[in-house]
Amino acid sequence: MIERKERKEKIGLVSSASMDKSIVVTVERRVQHPMYGKFVKKSSKFIAHDEGNTCNVGDKVSIMETRPMSKKKCWRLIKIIEKAK
Repeated sequence: MIERKERKEKIGLVSSASMDKSIVVTVERRVQHPMYGKFVKKSSKFIAHDEGNTCNVGDKVSIMETRPMSKKKCWRLIKIIEKAK
């Protein structure tokens, strides 16, 4: 029997929720500069599927990798960790 690989999970902030059943999640990470050694913030944006349109801008969410749902959307919302204040 063939086993599937472990799916990637990421935690980030919702930066846009204006699309229908889709959200844009910004994930920040700290990377050390190769020459100077200073830590620099880098961010990536992921478009994720939100079936119930439950997220708002500023929510902290967890997303998981899934099959491609459209040209750019291959992540889905797992849960809302913290609602925006």
